[in-house]
Amino acid sequence: MAKKKKKQGFFSNLKNQIVAGVGVLLTTLGTVFIDEVKSFVGLGEEEAPAQTEVVQENNQSVNVEGPNIVINIPEQKTETKTIIKEVPVEEKKEKEEKIDW
Repeated sequence: MAKKKKKQGFFSNLKNQIVAGVGVLLTTLGTVFIDEVKSFVGLGEEEAPAQTEVVQENNQSVNVEGPNIVINIPEQKTETKTIIKEVPVEEKKEKEEKIDW
């Protein structure tokens, strides 16, 4: 059997939001109260004694330019081959056309 969903009105939603807000408020107050009780009893976090800070000078240098890289590529000689091929040329024959008028 499936349950039917009821339409909730404006006041029903408002009531749910107020209940959720009160729950968050009570949780916060409970946490603050427990912290105060712990600090009163002596179980709370103790503050660390003040420490003196030692200031050191930072004398680091950074090589921004980077190393110089030199690449020597030898001059490459390309061999060129010239191929000459004789092709016979056909002579154009002019056709004589007879025009009959």
